[in-house]
Amino acid sequence: MIRPRDEPSERFEEPSVPSARPRVLFVSDLAYPAKGRRYCDEDIALTSRLREEFDIAVCHPLDAAALMTGFDAVVVRNSGPVLHHQAAYDAFRERALAEGVRVYNQLSGKGDMAGKGYLPELTAAGFPVIPTVDRAEDLHLLPEADTYVVKPRQGADSIGLEFVPRERLAGLVFGDVLVQPRIEFRYEVSFYFVDRTLQYALYAPDPERRWALEPYEPTDEDREFARRFVEWNDITYGIQRVDACRAPGGELLLVELEDLNPYLSLDVLSPEARDSFVARMKTSLRALIAQETV
Repeated sequence: MIRPRDEPSERFEEPSVPSARPRVLFVSDLAYPAKGRRYCDEDIALTSRLREEFDIAVCHPLDAAALMTGFDAVVVRNSGPVLHHQAAYDAFRERALAEGVRVYNQLSGKGDMAGKGYLPELTAAGFPVIPTVDRAEDLHLLPEADTYVVKPRQGADSIGLEFVPRERLAGLVFGDVLVQPRIEFRYEVSFYFVDRTLQYALYAPDPERRWALEPYEPTDEDREFARRFVEWNDITYGIQRVDACRAPGGELLLVELEDLNPYLSLDVLSPEARDSFVARMKTSLRALIAQETV
């Protein structure tokens, strides 16, 4: 039957059904040329697994502030050194805190997320770290060495790092730099945590090949060493990497506490270990999303 022209036609509209899957903005610089690492491979693989439980959108760190509205959480992963886009990161951080956006890792970190000023702080507090000072008047507190490491307080990826002989220390201009003795360590080892639980450990047997990593079975003493720094930090939900070196005397010393966007070296893990890590990260991310916003 032909409907009269002035009779309103019926329109069928699909009911609006809210998605039960949380929406996550995943921040990554897939094109960043990291030395010895493939940022893009790790993040492509990780997002493919997170997509099993979350609706995922991937964006460059320069776009995060503009795009994060409407997502249940923002996951900051292999986004490259912040100093390459400091203004954009500061704007993202300021807006996320102001609007109560759930960011993973949480923005309360006291490690590399806030610069490397925690190294002299932990040194003064007696933590097992490579001795570090940030004032000329404290240079005498460092152990004697032929060579010292001078690094920017806001450095990353060894950018701006310099080796200087002892006689040059007196001429250093402090304010934005830290000084450490150069240690001929036996090897570097990294401990990877989700929240406050150790997931796995990897080490570089050859000190000249930092990213040629192999699985490492930590001792109880190693675990306690790494856990001490994670407990000191103020992150409840997130991924932290505790980087340490095995000193000539056999003790572990902290190199850095990476709590902003630590590379995870997931390709080195066995499939079982990788599955376990991803499952734990999913649980952690869901717990963060369930929190009340401030």
